[in-house]
Amino acid sequence: MPQMGESIAEGTIVRWIKKIGDAVDRDEPLFEISTDKVDAEIPSPTAGVLLEISVKEGETVPVNSVVAVIGEAGSQPAAEAPKGVEPSTPEPKSQADGAPPKAQTGPAPAPATEAPIEVAPAPTGERQRSSPLVRRIAKEHNVDVSRIAGSGVGGRVTKSDILAYIENPAASAGPGGAAAPPAPGSSARPAAAHAAPVFRLPSDRVEPMSVMRKKIAEHMVVSKHTSPHVYTVFEVNYTQVDRIRKAKKEEYERQGAKLTFTSFIAKAAVDCLRRHPVINASLDGDNIVYRGSVNLGIAVALENGLIVPVVKGADEKNLLGLSRSIQDVADRARAKKLSPEEVQGGTFTLTNPGNFGAQFNMPVINQPQVAILGVGNIEKRPVVIDDMIGIRTMGYLTLGFDHRLVDGAVADQFMADLKKAIEQFDASQV
Repeated sequence: MPQMGESIAEGTIVRWIKKIGDAVDRDEPLFEISTDKVDAEIPSPTAGVLLEISVKEGETVPVNSVVAVIGEAGSQPAAEAPKGVEPSTPEPKSQADGAPPKAQTGPAPAPATEAPIEVAPAPTGERQRSSPLVRRIAKEHNVDVSRIAGSGVGGRVTKSDILAYIENPAASAGPGGAAAPPAPGSSARPAAAHAAPVFRLPSDRVEPMSVMRKKIAEHMVVSKHTSPHVYTVFEVNYTQVDRIRKAKKEEYERQGAKLTFTSFIAKAAVDCLRRHPVINASLDGDNIVYRGSVNLGIAVALENGLIVPVVKGADEKNLLGLSRSIQDVADRARAKKLSPEEVQGGTFTLTNPGNFGAQFNMPVINQPQVAILGVGNIEKRPVVIDDMIGIRTMGYLTLGFDHRLVDGAVADQFMADLKKAIEQFDASQV
């Protein structure tokens, strides 16, 4: 299982592209994985024959775990697993009475170039193993991670664990003792009532959630628990932009870029973010982090979910460069060719449900950002101009913002600036 980023500790095998006995070439796609950052096809590190698959589809294992064995060309699959391959079954969870899970009885195999992976749960009094995301959530909610019973491999505290603890601290207390009450001013919420079991009809079809859908659900819950969401909606006249787009569309296509409404909106937005830095900021406890550049996230709808690749340094690009970058990350997102770094580090996100006909939407903020821009359907509509009715290309823009940091007046000032930038788009920038 490859290390797909510094903060990624495990991955789930979604699909085996090759089967036991298949010949594989070096760099040929071998299997597909899903992590909490990105889905990706993993290339074979060498050429040969796939002799054994140690981890089944749907299983989650730590990075650097052995998931398959490749032998030399002409080799035959063995009847039994090689002795060096550790079983992929995760450690059992803690018992209901709070007893810690059993420690691993044997040492895990360490790759030649990597440090061994810790698999034993942290003893009481030591730092509980968790990812940077879990620690950030714990910090935002004033939660002591060492009090949580981790359900991950080796007692690792997962996002599901921290969210369950926030909802019901008493039920999620770890071996360190009973859960402590939230600190004064904590954003941790009171325990929520357990949902009633979902009734089933004879015609129902039941299937497990995909890894991506689980991750999306977790991120959305975290965001709603973290940020008080407020929205403001502005109507925008795109007639000037439409005129420029039609005049320059073919020229851009010859240079390998699609000139879309999204390109103009993105360019206007990143320019406005320079003038309204609080919209491009983040909260870190009691500190405000004003970002030094604009890393623009572009929400891309996939067949089974949503992914947000990031255009780094978007404020340093002209319209042509931004158009190319947006098209590039969107195409590679659909082809599952993104690296983990390309879906991290965003400072502001743009989502465009208008492509599907939505007039406007109320998007959920992509943490740890404090704002997200939703683009509605752009179409010709009758509008009143100088006491007369005319036809103009119109659409709605929605800004969702974190009211902990962004006040309504500040959000509206940003949106008024954005509206003006689009309606009076400078043709010399194209």
